[in-house]
Amino acid sequence: MTLLPHLAARLFGVPLAIHRPKLDVILAVLGPRVGLADLAAAPGFTSPTRANSGSPPGVAVIPIHGTLVRRTVGLEAESGLTSYTGLAAQLDAAIGNPAVSAILLDIDSPGGESGGVFDLADRIRAASQIKPVWAVANDMAFSAAYALASAASRVFVSRTGGVGSIGVIAMHVDQSEKDAQDGVRYTAVFAGDRKNDLNPHEPISDEAHAFLKAEVNRVYGLFVETVARHRGIEPSAVRDTEAGLFFGQAAVAIGLADAIGTFDVALSQLLDSVSPLPNLAASHSGHFRNLQMESYMNDRSDPAPADRPAADRAGPVPQPSPTSAMSVADAIEIAQTCTLAGRTDLIAGFLEAQASPAKVRRQLLAAQADASPEIVTRIGPDAAATAATVAAGNPLVDAAKQLAAKSAALKKEI
Repeated sequence: MTLLPHLAARLFGVPLAIHRPKLDVILAVLGPRVGLADLAAAPGFTSPTRANSGSPPGVAVIPIHGTLVRRTVGLEAESGLTSYTGLAAQLDAAIGNPAVSAILLDIDSPGGESGGVFDLADRIRAASQIKPVWAVANDMAFSAAYALASAASRVFVSRTGGVGSIGVIAMHVDQSEKDAQDGVRYTAVFAGDRKNDLNPHEPISDEAHAFLKAEVNRVYGLFVETVARHRGIEPSAVRDTEAGLFFGQAAVAIGLADAIGTFDVALSQLLDSVSPLPNLAASHSGHFRNLQMESYMNDRSDPAPADRPAADRAGPVPQPSPTSAMSVADAIEIAQTCTLAGRTDLIAGFLEAQASPAKVRRQLLAAQADASPEIVTRIGPDAAATAATVAAGNPLVDAAKQLAAKSAALKKEI
């Protein structure tokens, strides 16, 4: 029997965002390969095997089928796995393709690994600020698969399809009794009290169990926050689902889906909602020219009106360089940065101006600093006196004062 420890490392002792019956199937299939031959599969559950739906002109259909993993290295894609890295590459290609007007996520997956899923979900949400990204649960979007679906701007579910399973699970296998029956005894020599935690050749310790439970809760918190933020619902409402499954109209009623529809219905409505891809900059140029005119950063001598919200002070969007070219990765990073900062209204303007991600971060941070009351309250009462003392011996300040005096004298003469 060939043992594959790298398979076991991805199954046991790590948080998984996967539908439990599917986990049982995986354990039954891979059990013999990792030295666990007696695990049985749950009856009536089969891995989905579906052909690629294909992409009509103007829409990129990205299939999200089977069990989801961070990478497929060592676990062949033919075994029904889909990797987050592969999905990210397809997403980037669709965003960078000028012939693609919109993206449809065709989801039929029970979920999978938690590592990498929330980063991809945020990437999908950022992409949806550049081009429409819809999702359809065709037939299931459970656990990690639903984390990805929730990031789409519109989610369909078929009448018999399901969404949900917003939960996290981790497994530890204690095979010490089997080792004893086989006449095998493992001895671990290690340094560091936690180094031998979750050893499958001995019962799990109380400390290791507490650690694993804490990690499951931490990942669950990320899951809840991701779904709540993307779907616009309260985290408490997400927790109240208790990792349950919701099918058809029940998924719409609870707020985890937007409409009932098959893959074909979702695709048809998406095609109807978009025209051939317009010039993104042109479609928003008027709006962002207004933002530039209103921004207090255009003219530092003209302070922003007191009634203007401080959050709008993101500064002028820089003008594009005639020779600059923005990469797809930069565009997605800009969209994601603005999304995380809560300023999705600025994405198109930054893309139009072909601003660099670094410049976008600086402007957003500057705007946040201007809007933060903490920065003001941290200025001590003696700050003015201290500044005056420092300025008195500063040659740059003295030069600036002399230049200002000369300018004032010239204005009087005129």
